[in-house]
Amino acid sequence: MSYLLKKELDKMKNNLLSLGAMIEERLQMMSNSIEYMDTQMAKRIIAGDYEIDEAEVAIEEECLKMLALYQPVAIDLRFLVAVIKINNDMERIADLAVNVAHRVIVASKEKEQIFTFDYMEMARRVKQMLKQSLDAFVNMDLDLAKTINGMDDAVDRIKNQAYDATKDILRNYPEKAGYIINMFLISRHLERIADLATNIAEEIIYIIEGEIVRHC
Repeated sequence: MSYLLKKELDKMKNNLLSLGAMIEERLQMMSNSIEYMDTQMAKRIIAGDYEIDEAEVAIEEECLKMLALYQPVAIDLRFLVAVIKINNDMERIADLAVNVAHRVIVASKEKEQIFTFDYMEMARRVKQMLKQSLDAFVNMDLDLAKTINGMDDAVDRIKNQAYDATKDILRNYPEKAGYIINMFLISRHLERIADLATNIAEEIIYIIEGEIVRHC
């Protein structure tokens, strides 16, 4: 039974990493769509979201079957519980990439692109956070997982800068409020992606140490 369980756990790990690779690709597409106001790229993100949803459901169903069939304990149980949460967090990251894509499509209709805040550093950081969270998961690297929280602080600072820039632009172009707020909301979506990458790292810490570190 333990051999069969280990085999299934390894398969589950690979399935989750495949989902992670799909989401990393979506974040790269998202970053490009923001940088170039690329509506075709944005539409590809939206059109492909069903693939993420289907993979997320399949992983959750398989986890529930394994819990019922093998009744794992200790670290194996923690692993499956964490995978269910990580799986959900990754699907939500993909949803946020879709939200950004919608913002890009709306903003691209504005003839005069007066919102000049550069989101590329923020996008780079959230992509890095997800990548490092997945790397920590692959290697069960506790030290790497614990670095993610500090990276989230840097993303929050950039979001605050975007907020300040938004206020300045609104003062100068109050008639463009809808467009400006739409662009600011990109920073909110990116911040949430960083939060979810942090959640993933916290679940890895839970797998390894058996300690729940949320809200700490």
